[in-house]
Parts: sequence; structure tokens; C-alpha cells
Amino acid sequence: MRILLAEDDVNLNRNLTFFLEQEGYQVDSCFNGEDALYYAGQQIHDVILLDRMLPLLSGTEVLKAIRRKGISTPILLITALGTLSDRVEGLDLGADDYLVKPFELEELSARIRSLARRIGQNIIPSQRLSFQDLSFHVQTNELTGPNGTITLSKREGTLMEIFMHNPEQILSRSQLINKVWGIDGEVEDGNLDNYIFFLRRRLKGLNTKAEISTIRGTGYKLENGGTHVS
Repeated sequence: MRILLAEDDVNLNRNLTFFLEQEGYQVDSCFNGEDALYYAGQQIHDVILLDRMLPLLSGTEVLKAIRRKGISTPILLITALGTLSDRVEGLDLGADDYLVKPFELEELSARIRSLARRIGQNIIPSQRLSFQDLSFHVQTNELTGPNGTITLSKREGTLMEIFMHNPEQILSRSQLINKVWGIDGEVEDGNLDNYIFFLRRRLKGLNTKAEISTIRGTGYKLENGGTHVS
């Protein structure tokens, strides 16, 4: 599960990022409203944690712009403004939940889990994902098929998790690159092809019915057998 964190307090940003990564989430963090709006526009995050008092663009301006663009990603508005009118305003602008500073990290984690459940995400880090005769253990990166179990590299595991969360769906090259390497990650376009090749070789070794098909000019799809373009 990938989280966008927009918080201008450097120490708090770093502490929250560390905590969330320890909880098993992937975190992209930024420190101002303009960057938050840009990252949100990529639509690669499952939940957005948005500080209300951001420089350049306020959190409420970012929130309004996100919703005007039709982006439905769940947003948890974080703020030191905790009056009833402040909370009502934030929710009316399109926030899904509201958390007042200071807060306990355990409460933040619980709020994220609640938002994830609303969109049908199972965010337990040790979850096991299944498709056809294939299963993938997220925490250990273990991929299991008819011929046994193998352990994927961290990058292979991240890519496999994305496919397992979105079976039978076409995923564009840009979506995959952003989710695996990050929005600002320095990666050559051919790196994705290399890891797709690695995963296909893994699937072949497991003798699974599942395969990663190339959708020419668009991206890739995890599907059940059939003819695919190599």
C-alpha cells in the first residue's frame, strides 16, 4: 500500500515517514502544497495524508483542487485546527477523515486502516495475495506456485505485489515505474522490461497458469494463460 505524506514540518515528516515504513507502507513525502498536488495527480497512492497548513498552496486548496480533478483517493486531513467548524469545513471540502495534532502514532495507523477498508484494501503487511494457482506473501516476498516456493528480490516483490493487487487489469508502463521506483526515482525505461523478464522467468519456473502479458503500446497485465506478445 502506497501513501502520500504532505507535511511541511521537516522533523515530523521524517518521523512519520519512518513510522509508516516500519508499519509496512511505501511512503512518498513532500513539504509544500504544490508538490502535494502534483504527486496526487499521478494517482498512484492508496491514501493521502495532507497537512492543512502547507506553504505555497494550503492543504485546503490542495484538497479542493484534487477533488475538482475528480481524484477520489482517500484523504486524511491533518491539522492543529481542531474546532468543530474546522473539522466540518475539511470534511465538506472532500476530506475522508480528520486528525488533530498532536496525535498518537497508533491512532494515525488506525485511521489509515479505516480508510483502506473503505476502498476494499487489506493493508495487513503480512497478507497473502492469490491469483489462479499462484500466491504471494507480501512480507516475505515468497511466491508460491505448483512447483513450490521461491523468494523474490525486493524490486521483483514490489512489482509482483502490484500485479497481484490488480489481476486482469492493464497497468501502464508509467504506473508501474512510478509505483516501483517512485515518482522522482531515477530509472531507465528498460529497467521495467528487465524486471518483467525476471518475473516471467520466475512464473515459468513455478509452472503456474498465471502469466504477465504485454499490451502493445500500453503496458502489462497479469492474467490466466492465453496468448501474449513477448
